[in-house]
Amino acid sequence: MAAVNPRPGRPVLGQNQYGKAENRVVRITRDGATHHIKDLNVSVSLSGDMEEVHYSGSNANVLPTDTTKNTVYAFAKEHGVDSAEQFGIHLARHFVTSQEPIHRARIRIEEYAWDRIGHSGKGAHSFVRTGQETRLTQITYDGSSWEVVSGLKDLTVMNSTDSEFWGYVKDRYTTLPEAHDRILATSVTGRWRFNWTDDAQEAPDWETSYEETKKHLLQAFAETYSLSLQQTLYQMGARIIEHRAEIDEVRFSLPNKHHFLVDLEPFGLKNDNEVYFAADRPYGLIEATVLRDGCEARIPVDLTNL
Repeated sequence: MAAVNPRPGRPVLGQNQYGKAENRVVRITRDGATHHIKDLNVSVSLSGDMEEVHYSGSNANVLPTDTTKNTVYAFAKEHGVDSAEQFGIHLARHFVTSQEPIHRARIRIEEYAWDRIGHSGKGAHSFVRTGQETRLTQITYDGSSWEVVSGLKDLTVMNSTDSEFWGYVKDRYTTLPEAHDRILATSVTGRWRFNWTDDAQEAPDWETSYEETKKHLLQAFAETYSLSLQQTLYQMGARIIEHRAEIDEVRFSLPNKHHFLVDLEPFGLKNDNEVYFAADRPYGLIEATVLRDGCEARIPVDLTNL
């Protein structure tokens, strides 16, 4: 006897998108003998009237992903790269306004920083890759409004003192000793959402905003006497909200890079908070959002899905 479909009817297509991921583009601007580098990894994702390509295979509404790749490189020449955010805005606007079936464009960009080795002569075009962090931005445009979420990842920071951890819940499985002087280290992954959403608004100075936001989160990390990584996270987010009027929401994901004192007693040595074992895993993972009062959280809780 044939099985009965309890829910007859044609399956319906749900959310869908397509595009070209990880287009690596390096834009060099030559100012005489002095050169400037923008090194980007650009991913394009488009959505709109794409039912038929899924149902019947008709490509009538499909802009090839190879074309989106070519557009990235052409725009790097035509528009330059003043900032990752502005470059993403140019691309998103183009795809939505030039292709009627496309209703929404999302541009994700990673930016890799380079430092100039010298300031004159040959050094004006010699660079060394900066190893601190990767700058991030995501631009989303639906033809009428914008959402810009920028941030960074892999920014590793450490306080060698001014951190404690004690007074926590203890049960039969607790073995961690209380600490009144410990190393606090983390690798910062952060996103912040701008309140610029409309072309009628004056856009932020994206480069200045990034540098100032990074400065404030680092200063908050350095200046907070920490009783928990959660407390430090909140101070980092709060300082950004208080000092950067263009940002309404900040979300951080902070792994606790544990440093444990090494037992040197077997060797007849006293370890006076001097020698540590840096453990890479497992690690505590602290995540939270800090908002401007009255604003709604829109950055995804799971940053891997951003």
